[in-house]
Amino acid sequence: MQKVKILWVDDEVTLLKPHIIFLESKNYAVTPCNSGYEALEIIENTLLDVVLLDENMPGLSGLETLTQIKILKPNLPVIMITKSEEEYIMEEAIGSKIADYLIKPVNPNQILLSLKKNLDHSRLISEKTTSNYQQEFRKISMELASVNSFDDWNKLYQRLLHWELELESIDDLGLTEILESQKQEANAQFCKFISKNYADWFHDDDAPILSPSIFKNFVAPSIKKNDNTLFIVVDSLRYDQWLIFKPLIQKYYAIEQEAAYCSILPTATQYARNAIFSGLMPSEMEKKYPEYWLNDTEEGGKNLFEKEFLTTQLKRLGLDIPFDYFKITNLQKGKELLANFGANKQNKLTAVVYNFVDMLSHSRTEMDMIKELAADDKAYRSLSLSWFKNSTLFELIQKAHRLKYKLIITTDHGTINVKNPSKIVGDKNISSNLRYKTGRSMTYNDKEVYAVTNPKDIFLPSLHMSSSFVFAKEDYFFAYPNNYNHFVKYYKNTFQHGGISLEEMIIPCVVLDPK
Repeated sequence: MQKVKILWVDDEVTLLKPHIIFLESKNYAVTPCNSGYEALEIIENTLLDVVLLDENMPGLSGLETLTQIKILKPNLPVIMITKSEEEYIMEEAIGSKIADYLIKPVNPNQILLSLKKNLDHSRLISEKTTSNYQQEFRKISMELASVNSFDDWNKLYQRLLHWELELESIDDLGLTEILESQKQEANAQFCKFISKNYADWFHDDDAPILSPSIFKNFVAPSIKKNDNTLFIVVDSLRYDQWLIFKPLIQKYYAIEQEAAYCSILPTATQYARNAIFSGLMPSEMEKKYPEYWLNDTEEGGKNLFEKEFLTTQLKRLGLDIPFDYFKITNLQKGKELLANFGANKQNKLTAVVYNFVDMLSHSRTEMDMIKELAADDKAYRSLSLSWFKNSTLFELIQKAHRLKYKLIITTDHGTINVKNPSKIVGDKNISSNLRYKTGRSMTYNDKEVYAVTNPKDIFLPSLHMSSSFVFAKEDYFFAYPNNYNHFVKYYKNTFQHGGISLEEMIIPCVVLDPK
């Protein structure tokens, strides 16, 4: 094993011999020198791993030497050691991007700890993370056989996401593949759970929160407290995407409540998002408000009346308040909202739909460059985070914080990276979505779908008397036999929604207070 090379710079370095002997016994190679000038010469001509630098030296001071080191070798870690506890020295050193700051007298173990923290940090975290996940893998595998409620599934899914994000940071391909296999097994079991229980939830007091209950359960209480409320629905926001957005938002907002709810089927925008704004299931929307509802095969936009649906729900809940509704589909609309947000003080509620994440998932299907940028879940998260940091959505959240708005963030459904084609045949009026189909005379693989022959059982409208719905399970997507190869080539490894998976159905709703 190659020794770690340390340069120790101190005008009294001869007094540090015991410390140097200790470090050398731990497989560190220490080069001593007693001035900043000598140190700079060594650094310029030698490959080093770290510098231990005394702050108080005659001639070239520690801070002056640090400045020159950063010019010569910007990425060389420097640990500053000083007698002084003066704040301005600490600030100068930290501002110059030191790796650590130690106050004299230091003992050998303090130095060893600092070295490990800075040089072995990635390795130690990797080893600990690997060990912890191996233990957790066994627990999750055992629990998969006994999960029997939506709450249990949510908890298990959160653990899988936790480890997915943890393993992402150590970049261990072997462990990542093991976790991916475990997620596939979990999704297979989750699809069985949904197939068995979903229809019963509409007659069960213990059913999980579904899309129509989101506004009543999370937004209405804030309005009743007379808080100015910003309600944001980010289309197609998966739970893992929320988790990477969360640390940025928490700089401005404290989380009052973070809940996972279940998207209705189909996990598609026209069904799930209309359900949020109307507070009704799709068949109820079709019956009560036929002027606002369009079925799959009807011409026209399917989410054109969200404001009208929200008006009817507010009235039904007895909330007679002025409100605003905005749908952001491009950068210009986002900037316009940002410029005018908060101008009308009378509006107690501002509801905003952000379509970007949905556009990202669909444009990924259409554009080769986006396909390359979001080749898997890890890359998809990275691309989403890059957008969010620079988005008008994040700016809107910051402005809402300045105006002391209550903030509620949710989504209508998630997405899943589809990998396996599933053949389906139907008449010419069959719907076009890749993750669910509705129509007559459909034939399909029973093992790969959840079929509902009577849509009324799950509060969905029927296109015809004999219409049914089928939902793709796990990571399947529907393909027609007559252009099968085209579908497989074009849509495999793209992000889709409409079917049954942990990623599509277990989604966040978060209530936040301004800090």
